[in-house]
Amino acid sequence: MLQHLGIPPVPKETLSILNCVYSLSTKTLYLPLTDSSSNVAGYKSVTEESEDTTPAAKAGGVIIYKQKGAKTDSNSHAVVVPSVRDLLALISQRAATHIVCLPHELKNLPQQALPIFENYKKLVLWFGNDETSWDTARNFAKKLDEKRCFFVRPTGAQPDPKTAAYLGHDLKSILQNAQPIWHKSITTFQSLRQDVLSDLQNIDRVQGVKWKRYPTLNRILKGHRKGEFTVLTGPTGSGKTTFMSEYSLDLAMQGVNTLWGSFEIRNARLARTMLQQMAGMPLDVNLDLFDTYADEFEKLPIYFMTFHGQQSVKVVMEAVEHATYVHDIAHVIIDNVQFMMGISDEQKHMDRFWKQDAVVAAFRTFATKFNCHVTLVIHPRKERDADDLTTSSIFGGAKASQEADNILIIQDKRLTSVRGKKYLQVAKNRYSGDLGVMMMDFDKASLSYAPKRKSKTEADQVAAASDREDSNAS
Repeated sequence: MLQHLGIPPVPKETLSILNCVYSLSTKTLYLPLTDSSSNVAGYKSVTEESEDTTPAAKAGGVIIYKQKGAKTDSNSHAVVVPSVRDLLALISQRAATHIVCLPHELKNLPQQALPIFENYKKLVLWFGNDETSWDTARNFAKKLDEKRCFFVRPTGAQPDPKTAAYLGHDLKSILQNAQPIWHKSITTFQSLRQDVLSDLQNIDRVQGVKWKRYPTLNRILKGHRKGEFTVLTGPTGSGKTTFMSEYSLDLAMQGVNTLWGSFEIRNARLARTMLQQMAGMPLDVNLDLFDTYADEFEKLPIYFMTFHGQQSVKVVMEAVEHATYVHDIAHVIIDNVQFMMGISDEQKHMDRFWKQDAVVAAFRTFATKFNCHVTLVIHPRKERDADDLTTSSIFGGAKASQEADNILIIQDKRLTSVRGKKYLQVAKNRYSGDLGVMMMDFDKASLSYAPKRKSKTEADQVAAASDREDSNAS
């Protein structure tokens, strides 16, 4: 069994401690996941090609290994790993007395599993050296209490446990070099050096998640990054909500856990828009396909806040922080700020400005503290129809434009010109400084602003025209 699965030698009696079973017919190793009450909460299945968890999304247990004779008390230390192969690699070298294997690898850490970790004074997170391990370690450490969490930094000499064991590294020695995740407010380059190297080695990860529907945004913004704060504005009726639903759907389909706070339109209507954008067709005339696309949409990591209309900042922030903690949210959308505050009330202008600045400050702080991207939709001030909107057109004081890492403005010239176009302007980009525009041609059937892909014939015609222009220029 071990040879077939490519696992280092582990004594049979040690495997029995894990209560695992092996199917000869399917060549699959099964290990139970136990919860804080020692009840079976699911299982992991390991084959030569993959490692899967059942239930797939909400398994609230972990795999716990305790070396024979070891005691679990208030001073116990445990190594936390994402996969069964990592667990067995550590066991094969007797590198740790207590090892905890996560249920869903690095995808998420269920709230139900958190009480299990309270038994340990120190936790060493060994998540390997893939693109997401460092960010995930920091996010998980916030749930597990940063002050007791240490991290095996991803370097060539410190790969994941299974790779390190295969290469003949001393796993116990690597664990002894684990560094604390938490540190004081003041730090030095020596502490940041490995982070800088990690950023340079994984430049694509640092730039963020790329959009599949909006290549122009990839070119300008480089990607969607955690911890940033984005403001979207545009005239009434310009399609801010429709664009933002597709913008966020694109990211969610790539695994970005998303929380929607829609204060102006019902969640059912928003979900219907996103479902039609995912399907790329009007589902009201294709009802036979509804279940097919609805089943796929259910699998997406999208959550909706149930607020509607005016809400206090405190109540909204409590819901947002809870969702981020429980569901590992990476992108929060608030549509829109004025409706959330009840801007229609008869208030003095300064009161409205003050309230909006408080909302902006709260979400800016949240984005940084929880390493979560926040997008606020804010209506512009009333301007003359012929004027272009600018960063100073954002309603309220200057705080929103000052605090924002990115400012996106929908400019709608269809209202003032017969041949006018609608386009998205990137008016601020703190990450790279690149600015630019993206044309927004709306396809009503799919409710999409994504550029249509040219057919091969059209692409050949464009290429031929380009060649003629180059020839004429020569």
